[in-house]
Amino acid sequence: MVVNVVLASPLETHLVERIAAVDSRLHVVYRKDLLGTPRYAGDHFPPIHRTPEQTAEWQKLLAEAEVMLDVDQPSTSEFLSRVKRLQWIQSSSSGVGEWVKRLGLVETPITVTNAAGMHARPLAEFAIFAMLYFAKRWPRMVAEQRAHHWERCAIDTLEGKTLGIIGLGRVGQAVATFAKPFGMRVIGTRRTHVEADSRVDEVFSADQTCDVLAQSDYVVLCVPHTSETVGLIGAEALASTRPGAVLINIARGSVVDEIALIECLQERHLGGAALDVVAHEPLAPDSPLWQMPNVLVTPHSMSTAFDENERLAQLFCENLRRYLDGQPLLNVIDKHLGY
Repeated sequence: MVVNVVLASPLETHLVERIAAVDSRLHVVYRKDLLGTPRYAGDHFPPIHRTPEQTAEWQKLLAEAEVMLDVDQPSTSEFLSRVKRLQWIQSSSSGVGEWVKRLGLVETPITVTNAAGMHARPLAEFAIFAMLYFAKRWPRMVAEQRAHHWERCAIDTLEGKTLGIIGLGRVGQAVATFAKPFGMRVIGTRRTHVEADSRVDEVFSADQTCDVLAQSDYVVLCVPHTSETVGLIGAEALASTRPGAVLINIARGSVVDEIALIECLQERHLGGAALDVVAHEPLAPDSPLWQMPNVLVTPHSMSTAFDENERLAQLFCENLRRYLDGQPLLNVIDKHLGY
């Protein structure tokens, strides 16, 4: 038995060799010349420009693939017609629900595994950074340094504050882990039942999101992108937030009604927002979010650590072993739920 594995995401040479060395039954295909040039470490979807001849060559490789690591952007159109032998896709992303729908995979037998947990630590670190950014009045500190102006002031601490985590999955749990040593009270929502967790003081159901918002000094959004979470934080939810609270979005931009968010920030009902994701990316040059003093904008990069490809290769290698041995794969998603 030979399993054809097509790597459709740029990787370092030593990681390709590590994947190929998992088992002699694997035939690993990695065509760096057909995958574009990564723009940064962990760039899984760089721009790709193929000649007609290269496109035809790539199509032949896809037609033989039983396993794929990611799906290159040019192949997403009419994807199923290109991959007649495909059995399993390992994604480099955690939030793949809408992507699975676009590829037409929901009603197929093709298994999809995601990278859940791989981005938990860098995102949790960013959430803590964002809370400290506002607690320590960092925009003021930077402005005063640039102005060569020295004026003492008071700052806040995280101890005793309530952190509301909307979506207590792996990322949300990592945020809770990091927050507890700061002396924070941690509450949050979860769609499914969860066992008692010493990191979380109280767990609410998903339909109690507004109850969590009303109690929280800091709110971190960690929910997956699904039809149920689009617009989850709209005008009504924002109105229920505790005055002066800080909203941190490390989920997807579609989770928040951006117009309502801007109004809430302009009215100073919200004390601030840290946004690693926005509704339409990249953020439009004329968006008021760029210039608002109570907003921190980062370019959807806080999940991507320098060692991301190492983590991805480790997960993929473990799943390849399981696949060959007929064992359950890690991170299999429910294609109907999207996570």
